[in-house]
Amino acid sequence: MITPFNKFLITIILLSITPVNAQEFGIQLYSLRNQFNRDVEKSLKIISDWGISTIEAGDSYGMDEEKFRTLLKKYDLNPISIGASYEELRDNPGEVAKKAKRYGARFVMCAWIPHIGNLFTIEKAKSSVDVFNKAGAILKKEGLTLAYHAHGYEFRSYQNGTIFDYIARKAKNFSFEMDVFWVQHGGEDPLKLLEKYPDFVVMLHLKDMRKGVVGNFSGGEDVETNVVLGSGQIDIAGVVKRASELGVRYMFIEDESSRVIDQVPKSLAFLKSLQTN
Repeated sequence: MITPFNKFLITIILLSITPVNAQEFGIQLYSLRNQFNRDVEKSLKIISDWGISTIEAGDSYGMDEEKFRTLLKKYDLNPISIGASYEELRDNPGEVAKKAKRYGARFVMCAWIPHIGNLFTIEKAKSSVDVFNKAGAILKKEGLTLAYHAHGYEFRSYQNGTIFDYIARKAKNFSFEMDVFWVQHGGEDPLKLLEKYPDFVVMLHLKDMRKGVVGNFSGGEDVETNVVLGSGQIDIAGVVKRASELGVRYMFIEDESSRVIDQVPKSLAFLKSLQTN
């Protein structure tokens, strides 16, 4: 018979042998957007069959949200993070918080700051920082962390650094989800950026870039340049290793290519090989 005291001892033992900052390799659901548009439940089952349980969500792909969340539970998919638009955070952060809590998420991610053309200005960055700090404060009261996901256009030069440096310095109530693809596409080294802002980075998007691709400040690229992790030009192994050492727990595969169904299992195999080396 297991007494309450024995349960307590078992819990203590498990906590002592389980790493607090154990890495969790999940997936950003946008990776399977084309599959979701055809069959939501089948797509969730594919992810579950890959052995993935941690996800970054936000869109229910036309399905009623409550039904979608029921399917997430059916396939044991845990939405640690959900996405929210810049406009939602600016205009109604309280509703964003409510949605995140319905999903049981811990993080809210914003992946794009609207701007005209390819020119992301310091003025736009300043107004965005204000939006994120205000929204982040509201989310924080609900036990949620807001994370901005840079897209490469933030790395234009500004003063003695970049516009991204300005954003990072002024961030009081939000953190950073580093998409290694877009950081490199914007001309930065993901590993060096991680070293520069170790306390700012709370999550990663793991996405590799085909060798030979040259980035820019557009924030856009042909999705077919997304390749299997470890086969492109980004030092995925180095980033994962250092992020793990720094305590970054959640790392989401994001593969936007048409080969996603074939590539994700290979990317997972690569990531698991890093844990055994």
